Amino acid sequence: MTSQPAARLIYLDHAATTPVDPAVLAAMAPYFTEIYGNPSSLHGPGRRASVALQQARRTVAEALGARPGEIIFTSGGTESDNSALRGLALARRAQTGADRIITTPVEHKAVLNAAETLRDRDGFRLTLLPVDSAGLVDVANVAAALGDGADVALVSVIYANNEVGALQPIAEIGAICRRVLAPFHTDAVQAVGKLPLDVATLPVDALSGGAHKFYGPKGVGFLYLRSGTPFWPTQVGGSHEGGRRAGTENIPLLVGMAAALAQAEAERASEMARLAVLRDVLIGGVLERIDGAVLTGPWTPRLPNHASFLLPGADAEGTLIALDLAGIAASSGSACASGSRQPSHVLAAMGFSAELASTALRFSLGRSTTPDDVDYVLARLPEIVARVSG
Repeated sequence: MTSQPAARLIYLDHAATTPVDPAVLAAMAPYFTEIYGNPSSLHGPGRRASVALQQARRTVAEALGARPGEIIFTSGGTESDNSALRGLALARRAQTGADRIITTPVEHKAVLNAAETLRDRDGFRLTLLPVDSAGLVDVANVAAALGDGADVALVSVIYANNEVGALQPIAEIGAICRRVLAPFHTDAVQAVGKLPLDVATLPVDALSGGAHKFYGPKGVGFLYLRSGTPFWPTQVGGSHEGGRRAGTENIPLLVGMAAALAQAEAERASEMARLAVLRDVLIGGVLERIDGAVLTGPWTPRLPNHASFLLPGADAEGTLIALDLAGIAASSGSACASGSRQPSHVLAAMGFSAELASTALRFSLGRSTTPDDVDYVLARLPEIVARVSG
């Protein structure tokens, strides 16, 4: 007899993607059929689309404390990261001759692979900052790697780690970069809508975000680029996005992203406080009920909706299948690497063996998560782990 999935669904994979909020979907709908003009066109339909584009840009800018002209719309977090690394590093090298990129081994692959490509294909030098067993960068190591900054084309450090939830000291790192005039980018894809991001006070030159992490549609994101920061566009063609990213803007998705971000910001303080309580119950319950369970990443500073573990002896694939059959959707880490059987590069950089890393389990909570959901997970997970381990 074949096992059938449970009737209920507890979705705890919000770090991979979130459902589109119904209000966001409703905001997008007219721009597929009624307000369909190209925003670059001068006729009425084009002007109406242009108004929507300008309003979306203002909404995203306001959420970040930025100016509208500092927002570049993209196809998502990966493009935003790629554009930031290539655009800033190439422009800086052309301007000053600086040819070194500084980043960390716990970046999302969108940053890490882009940095490696700049090294292998474009001749940049690459410095990877070490992290501790919690996945955190030591600010003193950043300062030592920077030196006087003269040879540094770009520094990029992830704000909130997608696999282990660690929050890096972005403000301190940015302040060090600013003192030596080194351009600084942060991948904030997991942080947008969950943490306060005010670029008026946060010392970053570029910041990446993607809509489907905060209840917006997939396939759309943004890159904040501080005014005056030298930048070479990666995607060329027309003069869209102020000449920084060619291609006709996807108005329905941009409207959806702006609506989703406005809602996330309005609810952020209360919702993240609620989720942090549930996160702590989940972390404490797993560590108490499962012998040998290890929390990956720090308990603090950590994303308020993120709980990740190593469960020695319990292969992640078996655990995830069993959880799915019990009606619980979770993951083993980065959804972007789910098709790979290679050990997590993040966990490896934190010092965990490949064998132990193969037991990684990540729960990421969201708007639909209730205390009853957490109780159900804590009731089912110990017996699932015991069965998989046996």
